[in-house]
Amino acid sequence: MYAAKLHPAKRQTGQARSARPARRRLSLAAWIALAPMAATVLFAYLGTMLWTARVSLSLSRSLPTNTFAGVTQYVRLFQNDRWILSLQNLVIYGACFIAACLVIGLLLAIFIDQRVVAEGALRTVFLYPYAMSFVATGLVWQWILNPELGVQAVLRHMGFEHARFDWIVTQRFAIYTLVIATVWQASGLVMALMLAGLRGIDDEIWKAARLDGIPRWRVYASIVVPMLKTSLSTAFVLLFVMVVKLYDAVVAMTQGGPGTASEVPAKFIMDYLFNRANIGLASAASIVLLATVLAILAPFFYARSRAALKGDRA
Repeated sequence: MYAAKLHPAKRQTGQARSARPARRRLSLAAWIALAPMAATVLFAYLGTMLWTARVSLSLSRSLPTNTFAGVTQYVRLFQNDRWILSLQNLVIYGACFIAACLVIGLLLAIFIDQRVVAEGALRTVFLYPYAMSFVATGLVWQWILNPELGVQAVLRHMGFEHARFDWIVTQRFAIYTLVIATVWQASGLVMALMLAGLRGIDDEIWKAARLDGIPRWRVYASIVVPMLKTSLSTAFVLLFVMVVKLYDAVVAMTQGGPGTASEVPAKFIMDYLFNRANIGLASAASIVLLATVLAILAPFFYARSRAALKGDRA
């Protein structure tokens, strides 16, 4: 009877106080659930990065040592012609790979967005290569591009005696064979991201464009593509990470050859880490690669966060 006669404000205050312990328990449970992941990030990621940076400042060879050497390993690294070549190859590969994936993925998404027949089957077909490992992709394309077994052999068997498609064994073009294989694999991912963005565009835009008589290509170029900037930026980040991590396809297709024509930083690091037993130089190369990634992606994410903050304020 007494509780029923309490003032409504006092009853609400009592309920709020009783709810606080429940919220604290939920918060504690959430932190406990996050603890394993937090420990993984701290020790498996940040810890190993700091350890790698420490090793890169030492004279370590086969095993880590505590002999401090300053930036000696970094000086040796940038005096290594193979490392410089691997960086040049990565720039060429990255520019071609990202540009081709974005263009092909966007065109595939626009094609499927026309409500074509068997849309689900086409999405599966285009996205399926991404489910394959880069090793499998590399082996398949190695057979396709092999001058004795692949496209060149088929063309000559068909009567084109002088047909040549021996890029995989030609130093000038070997890096582009990696682009062909990996674009085939990754374009489906970009297609899925772009298609999700296209399906989120208001149909009223298309109705207004039809009423105004604006050509369809102009609508895509001037209105639709700028509206896909979120999907495009997400695709760019994912593709850039693939570029930096490029290793499996190189090993499966070219082994870095002919010679060192298709050498990339990840293969350089693995070779010096395991085959040449130079852990100090490999660690220095890893830190340089990490710094390059951070230098490119950090401003990108900062710009995105600033744009999102301005949008929220507006």
